[in-house]
Amino acid sequence: MTLAMLQAALLIGVGATVIMDLWGILLRRLGIATLNFAMVGRWAGHLMKGRARHEAIAKAEPVANEVAWGWLIHYGIGVLFAVMLVGMVGEGWLGAPTLWPALAWGVVTVAAPLCFMQPLMGAGFFASRTPTPGRNCLKSLVTHSVFGVGLFLSAVVVAID
Repeated sequence: MTLAMLQAALLIGVGATVIMDLWGILLRRLGIATLNFAMVGRWAGHLMKGRARHEAIAKAEPVANEVAWGWLIHYGIGVLFAVMLVGMVGEGWLGAPTLWPALAWGVVTVAAPLCFMQPLMGAGFFASRTPTPGRNCLKSLVTHSVFGVGLFLSAVVVAID
């Protein structure tokens, strides 16, 4: 991967994550609960102390700067997912982005929270330990689909020759 591709992927990842966050703001304004990124920061703080799995991350001891860490990790993951997409689709896509690879990748990325983060944070695989697992999985799927659309829109903005 060239430096230009990495730079484009960085911008695409940040842009797509901003679009996903705007979606989250809309959901909250509609009264729909969304992820509190402080819990991601709390989880990471405990991970640095050697504890990866929690029964309920919200009940775990707070850690210093968990909100900032959560947002930093959130954007870092968005950039990582964009780098992975660019690595898969190649430089040609960066010159002429199309929706389907980005949207499909956005959908694939929903596996990260549903199969990795939620179980470690105490919500179970596919949100099975939450009061409304199906609804929570659907929210995650839609949010990651919005991220995929954000990958495409951001790629259009930063398209390279």
